Amino acid sequence: MIDPSSITALYLTLQLAVVSTLILLVLGTPLSWWLARTPWKGRSIIEAMVALPIVLPPTVIGFYLLLALGSEGPIGVLTAFLGIGSINFSFAGLVLGSVIYSLPFVVQPLQHAFSQLDDKQLEAAATLGASNADRFFSIAIPQAKKGYLTAGVLGFAHTLGEFGVVLMIGGNIPGETRVASIAIYDHVESMQYSQAHYLSATLLVISFLLLLITYVTQHKKREVSHVH
Repeated sequence: MIDPSSITALYLTLQLAVVSTLILLVLGTPLSWWLARTPWKGRSIIEAMVALPIVLPPTVIGFYLLLALGSEGPIGVLTAFLGIGSINFSFAGLVLGSVIYSLPFVVQPLQHAFSQLDDKQLEAAATLGASNADRFFSIAIPQAKKGYLTAGVLGFAHTLGEFGVVLMIGGNIPGETRVASIAIYDHVESMQYSQAHYLSATLLVISFLLLLITYVTQHKKREVSHVH
């Protein structure tokens, strides 16, 4: 049987994935829209910065976040000024690290979806007097539904498997920062392979089902579009 500490770690991981994904979708939407629609030639700089977590070792991101969140770091100074205190080794710190680490997995699918929009519909709505906000929410977002599905699934699944970033800025505090990936590592170190197996298998099944649902949904939409 899976032990209570592993269940707590799994629950914390799912909570982190949900919160981080929601934040990523909110923050990633305007950034993706701007990257997809701006004519600014320097946007490649922003795209490269967004994509950095794909190629950088997670420990590198975690190390610089650890410094930034520290008492002398820019974020640490700001949180101290606001009376929040340091968010290193806290759930809030994990959320911040997860948002940065999973950013490209949400922004890139949304950017691709927004770049494929039918401009004629947007222009027709504009001629009918629709505001920018109306066009965005009534035309752009519905047309980008597939991109939102992909972005949400990838952001959620990618957060489930975080290790290096969360270990660097969150440590291993049971019930607060000890997520499933760290719990698996602990179980392996202490030769508790059955517990490591339970957690690993659970994450494997969740990730597989999420990706399966995404691919099935995308294939069905393609089939419907081909019929029409």
